[in-house]
Amino acid sequence: MNRITMTEGTPWKHIVRFAMPVLAGSLLQQLYNTVDAIVVGKFAGEAALSAVGTTGSFAFLFLALALGFSAGNGVVVAQQFGAGNEKEVRVNASTGILFLMMLGAAAAVIGIVLARPAYTLLVNVPESFLDLTLQYFRIYAVGLIFQYGYNIFSSILRAVGDSAATLYFLLISSVLNIVLDLAFVAGFHWGVAGAAAATDIAQAASFAAAYLYMTRKYPIFRFGLREYTWSGRCVRQTVRVGFPIALQLIIVSMGLTLIQRVVNGFGQQMTASFTVGQRIEMYLNLPCNAFQTTLATYTGQNIGAGRMDRVKTGVRQTLLISLGMTLAISAMVWIFSGKIIGLFGLGSQAAEYCTAHIRTVAFINVILSLYVPLFGVFQGANHSGFPTIVATCALSMRVFVTYLFRYSSLFGHTIIWWNGLFGFSMGCTVAWIYYLSGRWQRNARL
Repeated sequence: MNRITMTEGTPWKHIVRFAMPVLAGSLLQQLYNTVDAIVVGKFAGEAALSAVGTTGSFAFLFLALALGFSAGNGVVVAQQFGAGNEKEVRVNASTGILFLMMLGAAAAVIGIVLARPAYTLLVNVPESFLDLTLQYFRIYAVGLIFQYGYNIFSSILRAVGDSAATLYFLLISSVLNIVLDLAFVAGFHWGVAGAAAATDIAQAASFAAAYLYMTRKYPIFRFGLREYTWSGRCVRQTVRVGFPIALQLIIVSMGLTLIQRVVNGFGQQMTASFTVGQRIEMYLNLPCNAFQTTLATYTGQNIGAGRMDRVKTGVRQTLLISLGMTLAISAMVWIFSGKIIGLFGLGSQAAEYCTAHIRTVAFINVILSLYVPLFGVFQGANHSGFPTIVATCALSMRVFVTYLFRYSSLFGHTIIWWNGLFGFSMGCTVAWIYYLSGRWQRNARL
């Protein structure tokens, strides 16, 4: 078994080396999401852009399950890998692949069936772009099985220290998505249907690339059809670690859905503005999310090897790097906000909303860099339930202040972007209290 471990040497060097491909991969994902929005806005209009944007909160509900359970399986594999237990690595990986593929197939069917009640009752999409929203999401949902498959392959590879490979898969997916967006939306004028189809095809390509790479480079993950193993014990371990991660993301999804309802209530221009604002906001969160993923594997491997001392050193070094990178991106977003917004073809009112949005969150979101990486530590130490508590506190506060102040003279519609100040401050406080208490170190090994 090839060993790419982070249990020896200088922690920050391992962490940065591991995190950079994860960060670059996430950047590629955001770039093609951004291009998607730019192409739709420029060539299909503001209503189509609003439709694509408003699907995000409910779509994230399904992605939350993929991310949560694949991350849970990755933590289990990382711990067994750190302990040098090749047999358990193989059994857990095999079970994880089967489990996620079945979930992906179920998610695709459920998404298509529930699309209309979800977007009419839950998200409260206006009639002016409801049909476009349903058309986009139903086509997008067909590709969920590829998203689930890609996420489990990527988590297994990261668990054995190979984070660079996911960058190549995402490069393939991003380039293909951009090319197909231009062909389907700008060239063939297929509108939101073309944008959704481009996303599905790109996801299928990254799924195929990840599978071929993993099975050819790592013989341990090379399974014949009869060699795939289903282990109830492994499923329980994956669910034990992964369910709290998935629940955390589901809570985020539900919170954002409730906020999306408020956004939609301010009209199509606000919805279009919010769509662009969220795309840009994702760039601000790239460093802290990449370091969360990295610290989950780093912590899992070091706990498996009995090196708890290295975990705390890695945390200190990682948070400084995360803060510095986030501040740099925030400054760039603030300086170039006008030029960035101009790419999306927004009307004057929507552009005005969006400028205020991204300039506000550019520095509010710095708070995330101070505590989100800690989630990776908790997950790698089998305390993945605690980030769910933090997410619940933060999202509850954001939703509460949004509904409380949406019609007030103090904030009004601006609470849509100011709510993060309240929510993230609470999340940061709760996460640090738990980390400093040391409770996350108890029962750290499976």
